[in-house]
Amino acid sequence: MALHTLGIWLWLPLILLCPLLLLRKKTRGKNQLPPSPPKLPILGNLLQLGALPHQSLWQLSKKYGPVMSVKLGYLPAVIISSADAAREVLKTHDLACCSRPPFVGAGRLTYNYSDMAFAPYGDYWRQLRKICVLELFSLKRVRSFQSIREEEVAALMNSIFQSATSSTPVDLNQKLFSLTASIIFRIAFGRSFKGSTLHHDKFHEMVHEMEAIMGGFSAEEYFPYVGWIIDRLTGRKAWIDRVFHKMDSFFEQVIEDRIESGSAEKDQEDIVDSMLRLQRDQTEQWTISLTRESIKGVLLNVFLAGIDTGALTVIWAIAELIRKPELMRKAQGEVRNYIGNKGRVSEGDTENLPYLNMIIKETLRLHPPAPLMLPREVMSHFKINDYNIYPKTFLQVNAWGIGRDPNYWKDPEEFIPERFEDGSIDFKGQNFEFLPFGAGRRICPGINMGTTTVELALANLLYCFDWKLPNGLEEEALNMEESVGRSLTVSKKTGLTLVPVNYLESLPVDNKS
Repeated sequence: MALHTLGIWLWLPLILLCPLLLLRKKTRGKNQLPPSPPKLPILGNLLQLGALPHQSLWQLSKKYGPVMSVKLGYLPAVIISSADAAREVLKTHDLACCSRPPFVGAGRLTYNYSDMAFAPYGDYWRQLRKICVLELFSLKRVRSFQSIREEEVAALMNSIFQSATSSTPVDLNQKLFSLTASIIFRIAFGRSFKGSTLHHDKFHEMVHEMEAIMGGFSAEEYFPYVGWIIDRLTGRKAWIDRVFHKMDSFFEQVIEDRIESGSAEKDQEDIVDSMLRLQRDQTEQWTISLTRESIKGVLLNVFLAGIDTGALTVIWAIAELIRKPELMRKAQGEVRNYIGNKGRVSEGDTENLPYLNMIIKETLRLHPPAPLMLPREVMSHFKINDYNIYPKTFLQVNAWGIGRDPNYWKDPEEFIPERFEDGSIDFKGQNFEFLPFGAGRRICPGINMGTTTVELALANLLYCFDWKLPNGLEEEALNMEESVGRSLTVSKKTGLTLVPVNYLESLPVDNKS
C-alpha cells in the first residue's frame, strides 16, 4: 500500500507539470524561428557573410538548413536555399512577402522608390510594372529592336575579325560590356554613343557606380541609430549624393533633348519616347500619374538590369566552353552546320539552335548574374517548414546555391549543358530549382530583352571564330573564381582575354555598324 501510494506521489508532479510543459511547448512553437548560426552582439552574423555572401550563406545552409535565420546588425533576415522553400516563398506566400525593404542607396538613386525594381508593393508598383510589361518589354517591343541588336553584334564581329587577322588577343570583358551598353543606350534613347556627349566608357563607369551603391553596404541600414554617422564619416553618403547628381543630370539632359526634338532619330519608339507618350496621354487604363521621376527610375532599372547581366552571361559561357574543348566544338558545329555560308547568325536563327540554348541555361544555373535575388520584405506573417516568418523580416533567395543543390542537380559543380536536353526546365519562374531571373510577382519583366541579346552575341562568337588562350596557356589554367566587386552581380575574378581565329575569310558588310 505504501509503495502504491509512493508511486502516485512520484507521478503526481509530472501530471501537474504536463499542462505547463505543453503550454511552454505551444508558446515556443508560436515563436519558433528558423535555425540560425551563432551571432555576435550588435553585429549579428554580418562578419560571416564574407566577400562572397552567396557562397558563405550556401555553406551555412548546409549546416542550418534551407530556411535559415541570420541577423544583419539589427535587421532580422531569412535566407532561402532550396527549391522547395523557394516555392513556398515565391509561389505559396508570394503576396505576403513581395515588397522591398527600404535601402539608403536604392532610395536615393530611384528618386524615393519611383522605379519598378525597388519600389515597395502597392498600387504604384502594380501599375508601373503593368506599364513596363505591356508597353516597354513586351515580346512585340523586344522584336522591334532586332535591327539594333543585329547591327551592334555585327560591329562587334567586325572589330574582333580585325584582331583575329593580326592574331591580337581580345579583351572579351571590354568588348561585351561595350556591346550591351551600346544596345541598351540605343534602345533607351534611340541614338548611339556617337551622337551623345557621354562616351560609352564613361557611361559604363557611371552604371558600375550605381550598381555598387545598390548592392553595397550602408551602415544606416543595419545600425539605424548610429549608422548614419558612420556613413557620413566614411564618405559613403557624399559618394551616393555625387553619383546621384551625375546620373540625374544625364537623365535630365536626355529627356529634355527628346522633348525639344519631339521624336527619336528612327521611326521606332525607344523607351524614353514611350514613357513621355504615356505621361502625355494619361488614360483611365493607368491609375497612377507618371512623373519625371518615374521615367528616370525606369531608365535606371533598364541600365542596371540590361548591361552587366547580359555581358557577364556570355563571358561565363565562353569561359566554360574554353575549359571543355569538346563542348566548344559541339556548339560551334551546331551553329556552323545550320548557318552554312551565310556569314552571320540572325535572331531568327537562334530558336533553331537547341544546344546553344542548353549552354545558356547551364551558364545561368552555375553563374546567375545576380546570385542573391533582390531582397524582399515580409508584409504579413506566414510559415515555412513550421518556422514563423514575421513582418518586416528581410528575406532573400540564394539562386546561386539552389542552382548547385545536389538534391536537384546531378554533379552540380560540373558544366553539363545536356542536362537541359529534354527542355522541361526553363527560367520563366515555374521551375524553382532554376531561378536566374526570379519568380512570382517580382520576376524580372525583361527576361526576353536580356536573353535575346545573349543568344545572338554568343551564337555569332561561336560561328565566326575559334578561340584559344594567349601565350600557349592550357585550358586548366583559366581562372574561374568569382569576384563580387558590385554586389548586385557576380563576375569572373580575372578578365577573359582570348585569341580569336577567323573561321570565315571575310564577314558580310551589308549590316550597319
